[in-house]
Amino acid sequence: MGNAKQPGVRRRGRPPATDSAATKEAILLGARQLFGERGYGPVTNKDLAATAGITTGALYHYVESKLDLYLAVNADMQERIYDRFQKAEASEQTFIGKLEAVLEAAHEMNVEDPTLAKFVGVVRADIRRHPEIAEQLHSVNDERERFFLRIVDCGIETGEIRQEDRRLVREFIRLILIGLTEGTSDSIEAHRRAIDSVMAVLRGSLIRSVPIDPDDSDETKPIPTPNTV
Repeated sequence: MGNAKQPGVRRRGRPPATDSAATKEAILLGARQLFGERGYGPVTNKDLAATAGITTGALYHYVESKLDLYLAVNADMQERIYDRFQKAEASEQTFIGKLEAVLEAAHEMNVEDPTLAKFVGVVRADIRRHPEIAEQLHSVNDERERFFLRIVDCGIETGEIRQEDRRLVREFIRLILIGLTEGTSDSIEAHRRAIDSVMAVLRGSLIRSVPIDPDDSDETKPIPTPNTV
């Protein structure tokens, strides 16, 4: 009798290996959703465990802290996104072709799993608010910069981009990506229109310059005289 197990007592042993991978995937998905919706600060370990369907104690079998889980979610997100981006980029030979392929891949992923784009968007804000995150993700940002600079360099090699405009085009790409993740990712339709508009601008089919007649400029127009009673 003394060795009998007491009913209702749960042991904190490591979960079976058969359940480990599925539980880890559930933790990452739930954390990505919570962080994407609320940001790093407001989310608690209790929230993270509940979303994954486990206890807070069980959560610590997989991660040591909330920061560790946040970094694991970011690493998982980067792997998912840039694996698709790299395959898309490699499928084309020109700057415009590569950029369009990457944007199309981004749209497909947003359709398949909107939590990815939401998390990408919130990371930028969390980096500004939480120095511990900024310190850990510095090298990740450098890798992203190199990826997009390679696309720009392709444009230089093909003659689509001038060498002196390398950094300008990189900032243009950065602006596009920020807009797609922070401004339109919540709406699939708006996201689609945004990508179509970007590509139309790059191809010169959306906006055209119109010559201005010097005689019609504001500088040559007389200043109207107020009516007097």
